[in-house]
Amino acid sequence: MEQRDSRTAPPALGVGMVGYAFMGAAHSQGWRTVGHVFDLPLRPVMAAIAGRDAHAVRAAADKHGWAAAETDWRALVARDDVQLVDICTPGDSHAEIAIAALEAGKHVLCEKPLANSVAEAEAMLAAADAARARGQLAMVGFNYRRVPALTYARRLIADGRLGTLRHVRVSYLQDWLVDPEFPLTWRLQREHAGSGALGDLGAHIVDLAQYLAGEVLVGVSAQLETFVKERPRLDGASFGPTAPGGTGRGPVTVDDAAVFTGRLASGALATFEATRMASGRKNALRLEMNGESGSLAFDLERLNELYFLDHREPAATAGFRRIVVTEAEHPYLEGWWPPGHALGYEHTFTHQARDLVEAIASGTDPVPSFADGLQVQRVLAAVEESAQKNSVYTPVQAVEAEVR
Repeated sequence: MEQRDSRTAPPALGVGMVGYAFMGAAHSQGWRTVGHVFDLPLRPVMAAIAGRDAHAVRAAADKHGWAAAETDWRALVARDDVQLVDICTPGDSHAEIAIAALEAGKHVLCEKPLANSVAEAEAMLAAADAARARGQLAMVGFNYRRVPALTYARRLIADGRLGTLRHVRVSYLQDWLVDPEFPLTWRLQREHAGSGALGDLGAHIVDLAQYLAGEVLVGVSAQLETFVKERPRLDGASFGPTAPGGTGRGPVTVDDAAVFTGRLASGALATFEATRMASGRKNALRLEMNGESGSLAFDLERLNELYFLDHREPAATAGFRRIVVTEAEHPYLEGWWPPGHALGYEHTFTHQARDLVEAIASGTDPVPSFADGLQVQRVLAAVEESAQKNSVYTPVQAVEAEVR
């Protein structure tokens, strides 16, 4: 077998990841595959993974391909072989880890939502801005931007194919909390998760709406609801979503569902629904955007397809056309399979890793930035404030940065 000359190999980029559950596995997949799919200017090396349980984190390291395991995230941040810290923990630890990593001279990738509060997100952005001056970069992980069909949709909208935007409607429906005996995991506790379906699912659809439209939400009117007020407690300290139930019941302190309307800066109207209580819906993220010249529609459960209508075509032949987004000319597809061979959810994390590595190598600001993450956080806060005030229209404070 021909050996690659190490003198021509790209410089290494040591990656350290904090967290090893669902998102940790997904991010690991991205780091493990990105260098085999795309020609990169830097070579990601999976240096170390951190988690509190020594046995579990060692098992995760072996399973997902990390060279070393740490039981203290501070030790991971301090490692000389780690230049990038990837944060896949519950939201209550995002700010502390991200700020410490940036101050230690590391690049940072942080899962969404950026934080559990606006104040935390603002502190993270301030740390990112200070680190940027020293050459460190920070990105928030809204992976659905990296679905090729949605990246392509952004291109069509930016090219003016929809004309002036009028309507945005987005829903994200899941059903994993329908059973009232599902245990009280960290995602159902405000002190760990910040919010419920609003932050877990709503953050994604708020980001997508602003990303695709290329503009921000300026105000919202909202309702939140918690349908199951108490759930079985978990044994021990496990935060796993499938961990067995413990003894007794505890209060659910986050929302089960969020419904809100909004207005974009241009005046376009937007509607949002996020719930984990929609029986039969597993991961149904659906969106439609209507403009004066056309419309776009997308369904995550058919993520290789985009539906586009050109309203300027003759009425006799006009209609939504199905675009199978698997051509080499489509975003990210140059590294994958021949046309017509579908991609899946896990590929978004590979694309996310590629974009971040290329940004680090070129010294350009990655997107979505911590400023984008803060903008979403301010929308989520406005939604909660509106719901507390009986759905009164609540303005969203803009972040002084362009949505990209």
